[in-house]
Amino acid sequence: MNKKILYPIALGLSVTALSGCATLGLGGGGKKGDTRYVARDVSTLYNAAKERLDNKQYEVAAALFDEVERQHPYSPWARRAMLMSSFSNYMAGNFNESIQSSRNFLSIHPGNKDAPYAYYLISLCYYEQISDVTRDQKITEQALAALGEVQRRFPTTRYAADAGLKIDLVNDHLAGKEMELGRFYQRRALWLASAMRFRTVIDKYDTTTHTPEALYRLTESYLAMGVPDEAKRAAAVLGANYPGSKWYERAYGLMQKHAPGA
Repeated sequence: MNKKILYPIALGLSVTALSGCATLGLGGGGKKGDTRYVARDVSTLYNAAKERLDNKQYEVAAALFDEVERQHPYSPWARRAMLMSSFSNYMAGNFNESIQSSRNFLSIHPGNKDAPYAYYLISLCYYEQISDVTRDQKITEQALAALGEVQRRFPTTRYAADAGLKIDLVNDHLAGKEMELGRFYQRRALWLASAMRFRTVIDKYDTTTHTPEALYRLTESYLAMGVPDEAKRAAAVLGANYPGSKWYERAYGLMQKHAPGA
């Protein structure tokens, strides 16, 4: 999946932008050794982390944001740093670490105004790990559940709007998996198994791009099973909803050839 994220500008502000503290910086070339400094004031740590983030040194940034929370747990910036660490890990592709940071934030600050963003980050971490339809889709189901949680909990936020768009893409992906399995069963003449997969697409993912083909494949499977009346019903639904599609033309041809009286 393409990595696209809504970024809360307020979270990315430096300490100097809000407090007027001087930025001391940590120096170094952007390696994880930068995080070995101890007992630094919050402005030094946070601004150094933000600088690394701006320079796309995401893993170093995440480690420095973690240091803010570790060294200054009661600072107002500790809460902000937890989410910035999660964001930095997300950008680095360290999705498990990002999820853990967001969950830690939610366990400590469940009612915080930035809680929607924490849930959103969790959903994105699952979303980015979605694999192609030939692989196991457990992570896809997790992404769908996490995106749905964003929508349910925070329906009026921009995160919910973006989650809705991604849910459509995830459903299309899951429908594609069902189609892959259905075609697999068809190639092995396992018609009942194939019909069940195509039926799932029609019943559960009827708004996806796979529905016309699913109806055509269902028509094929029913004809192969010797139940032309069911094939006729599937073809009729296809014709009613997708009259100009190539799949209806093929289904019509099949019915004329194999069950003209159905």
